[in-house]
Amino acid sequence: MTDLTSLTLAEARKGLADKTFTSLELTDAHLSAIEAARVLNAFVLETPDQARDMAKAVDEKIAKGNAGPLAGIPLGIKDLFATKGVRTTACSKILGNFVPTYESTITSQLWRDGAVMLGKLNNDEFAMGSANETSCFGPVGNPWRRDGSNTTLVPGGSSGGSASAVAALLCMGATATDTGGSIRQPAAFTATVGIKPTYGRCSRWGIVAFASSLDQAGPIARSTRDAAMLLRSMAGHDPKDTTSVDVAVPDYEAAIGRSVKGLRIGIPKEYRLDGMPAEIEKLWSEGAAWLKAAGAELVEVSLPHTKYALPAYYIVAPAEASSNLARYDGVRYGLREQGRNIIEQYENTRAEGFGAEVRRRVMIGTYVLSAGYYDAYYLRAQKVRTLIKKDFEDCFAKGVNAILTPATPSAAFGIGEKGGADPVEMYLNDIFTVTVNMAGLPGIAVPAGKDAQGLPLGLQLIGRPFDEETLFSLGEVIEQAAGRFTPARWW
Repeated sequence: MTDLTSLTLAEARKGLADKTFTSLELTDAHLSAIEAARVLNAFVLETPDQARDMAKAVDEKIAKGNAGPLAGIPLGIKDLFATKGVRTTACSKILGNFVPTYESTITSQLWRDGAVMLGKLNNDEFAMGSANETSCFGPVGNPWRRDGSNTTLVPGGSSGGSASAVAALLCMGATATDTGGSIRQPAAFTATVGIKPTYGRCSRWGIVAFASSLDQAGPIARSTRDAAMLLRSMAGHDPKDTTSVDVAVPDYEAAIGRSVKGLRIGIPKEYRLDGMPAEIEKLWSEGAAWLKAAGAELVEVSLPHTKYALPAYYIVAPAEASSNLARYDGVRYGLREQGRNIIEQYENTRAEGFGAEVRRRVMIGTYVLSAGYYDAYYLRAQKVRTLIKKDFEDCFAKGVNAILTPATPSAAFGIGEKGGADPVEMYLNDIFTVTVNMAGLPGIAVPAGKDAQGLPLGLQLIGRPFDEETLFSLGEVIEQAAGRFTPARWW
């Protein structure tokens, strides 16, 4: 029998339906893989007993013929999603050993459809980071390495544990969140597929908040088909989330293999950055050629406010983070440091509980929201955000169906190589991805090739609001042309 961990989600679904193997066997194979790959630090909490119990329950349902669409599929859950009775920390010391008494909407929908939880995945603290180096549990290792090198690379962030675990075949898919590129950038760094759905497509209820107007959950998977299957279960209206949109969830999997003939693909000139590596430019041209060969029409488009996206994002996101993280005060749950009075208790708890990057962003956010600076910074950034959104609306109004861009400005880099002295160096990794969050649009990252050192590179497709189906169709064209590639095992 094929190694069960090397199957795609779609192949595993067929094997389970054909009774070739059981969900328990599939789960055990992945639990063994997780044990053997602890050096990657992808999981911050393993839940083997719960996983086996869930798998046994699913096997009984499969035997009776009443199993759900994800029956028996073992998944990893980013540690930002509340899981009832299972520790959820957002990878921050300030939450301590917090155990929720409730389940996030998205994970409850995955369990409803028969998925199995293997454990909680590492992420940047409160999802603030582009390399998964800010977690209180330590950095995550990328299963990919440069040719001939033993340097451990970052998997991208903030959903680095999700991307690393999927790429290293430790789970068949993973939940992730994207505030400025935290699904798409790690997917590009690990040769996995990651989709950030339209804002409001997936419920945010029960997910630890970073920036509420930008956060959106989505899946990281091994293929576009697998991502489509996961998103179908994750998406849907939720009355508990006031930003959740009540629109029907289509069968995303049906979009895989659909013809892209006649679709108009925009190539934005503003994404051609000064000093962009030649291999990124080459990859972008190849991706465009593949789509053209499949019958799509390429058109140059302009998104004139792109250059303001990153600075505006790094005002809006920290401002919302400052507001959201004010609830962590050491009074009701999580870490509590003592003080002579309540104010000192707050200060001591936050100083001890928040890591350096979170403290930096909270301070930026508090500053831009403070009296005298609100109009100059926060209000102006929100106006820029409106202009960025209008750029995309103008493109789509001219008949453009999707926009093709690079996903990242480079391949994965080594742990500790960037951002030490200058945090802005790290922030620049989000240059191609933040516009999508600012405009609330869907975006998918698909593996498209490798750099000169053998590391994966991804392309990004940006779609119209609630038109994730077109992204899956186009993404599959790139996936078929580029082929699938997996890292050589070193762990």
